Amino acid sequence: MFPVFILVSMTVLAISTVMTVFTNSFIIAVNLIDKCKGKNLSPSDFIVVTLCLSNILFQLIMLFNDYMSFLDGDIYFTDEVYIISTVMLILPIYSSFWFTVCLSINYYLQIVIATQPLLIKLKLASAQVIPHLILASLFISLATGLPAAWNFSHDPQNVSVSSNQSVEISVPSLNVVYLLPSTLISCSIPLILVGIANGLIIKTLVIHTHKSDRNSKGDLSARAEGRIRAARTISCLLFLYISFYISEILVFIEIFPQSSPGFCTCLMVMYSYSPAQSIVLIFGSPKLKQVLLKVIHFIGGLKKQNRSAPTVLFINLRTKETAILPDE
Repeated sequence: MFPVFILVSMTVLAISTVMTVFTNSFIIAVNLIDKCKGKNLSPSDFIVVTLCLSNILFQLIMLFNDYMSFLDGDIYFTDEVYIISTVMLILPIYSSFWFTVCLSINYYLQIVIATQPLLIKLKLASAQVIPHLILASLFISLATGLPAAWNFSHDPQNVSVSSNQSVEISVPSLNVVYLLPSTLISCSIPLILVGIANGLIIKTLVIHTHKSDRNSKGDLSARAEGRIRAARTISCLLFLYISFYISEILVFIEIFPQSSPGFCTCLMVMYSYSPAQSIVLIFGSPKLKQVLLKVIHFIGGLKKQNRSAPTVLFINLRTKETAILPDE
């Protein structure tokens, strides 16, 4: 019988994986349908699709990693399985962080009122700049993630096999000499860049919010709503980023013992990162939000139709019997 901690963790991970696959696949499908209809994907749509693919890959690999470690630790902690699974887990994490940077930069270029020549050129050429940023993000992620395969060490750990006996086993782990610079490059620096972009977006929002942003009825203009929506989306992504980053560090340095409430909280934050990020992206895009509401209304209409049973009217026919008397 598994402990309660493992059962709860496996259940939450399974639910978050289903949500991740559904929400991210929904975003990808909506953009692909628009592409099939002949519509050009905007730079932000292109980044979001790439980010969703990274989220799905990350969630599925995390599902495999944690289920293997829970169900069969002997196989999981062998050198071959542990190294391959860890490297495959690191790559989408680093990619997701750098793709978030690309999305933040793109939002800033969309809403900034450029006066400097460099910003004007970047704003006008954003459709050409963003693909190069995505390729650079992939290159940095590979350059910092793949070397993990050659930077493992074996740390002895004492495992209790009975109340009075413990056995020392060798468990592979990432070398600190590799881990510190790689996390600095592909975790800390993207976090700083997203924070700077978020601050610049909020600054632009505060400076350029004035009476001209409202019409005669007092409603915000489309440009003002776009600035507010971008600031809200990046702020939510930054909050998720910080929460995941802190939880990842706390789990790595083992500040909480396993099966403790603190360790469980960190795992729940890490498990919910991808689905929460996709929900933020959906509600941060008017197009995605509108399509999602249509799908929900359509499904709700089908359920109502199925629940409403057809009305059957029964008509009682009364026949009047007439007695035929014989002729007298």
